Amino acid sequence: MKLLIFIGSVRKSTPPKPARLGERVAKACERCLVEHYSEHEIELIDPLDYDLDPVFKPHFAYTQAEVPKQLDDLAAKIKASDGFVMVSPEYNHSMSPALANLLNHFGSSLFGYKPSAIVTYSAGQWGGVRAAVGMRSFLSELGCLPVSAMIHVPKAQDVFIESGEANNAAEQTSWDSYFSRTFNQLMWWAEGASKQREALDPKQLSKDFKRDPSQRNAP
Repeated sequence: MKLLIFIGSVRKSTPPKPARLGERVAKACERCLVEHYSEHEIELIDPLDYDLDPVFKPHFAYTQAEVPKQLDDLAAKIKASDGFVMVSPEYNHSMSPALANLLNHFGSSLFGYKPSAIVTYSAGQWGGVRAAVGMRSFLSELGCLPVSAMIHVPKAQDVFIESGEANNAAEQTSWDSYFSRTFNQLMWWAEGASKQREALDPKQLSKDFKRDPSQRNAP
């Protein structure tokens, strides 16, 4: 299977330090998944790699001839994926605006009927847990329902080094065990959903709306 790990921050300035704390946490997720699920394909998605237009225009609003290649390539990756790991800091008790902005460029038909895992972090003691509450609703509406177990990393700058390994080598096994509780659930659901999508195309149950939200056929 294929999993995408989304880094939920574009901040690269200081203070506070380090500038890209989320990158460490995302690499820690990647390292854990690669070590325990080496048969699957894991890829990091960094919003800094995507030059998004300052005037918001989602992927599905372009004609096929006009859609920016970067956006189209990421849409193809999302469509081909079986699950997602969403890594976010906490901004005013909510998820990262950078992550929300990137994800909002794509319709739920690309994310739908696939699971996701919520990973939050902070430089302080709470580990971004309040952001995770809102992320459940956001990701559910996007179609990639989050698994019940979540990962929260307080004082992440002290926990992980730039490579994603534990700063204290003696604690690596403990962090791997903590991460694996969530990732075991993610992989279980991803495998089950993948088999069910092959057995029954979900689009036969609920059609994608192509033009406007009125196609949801709401009363």
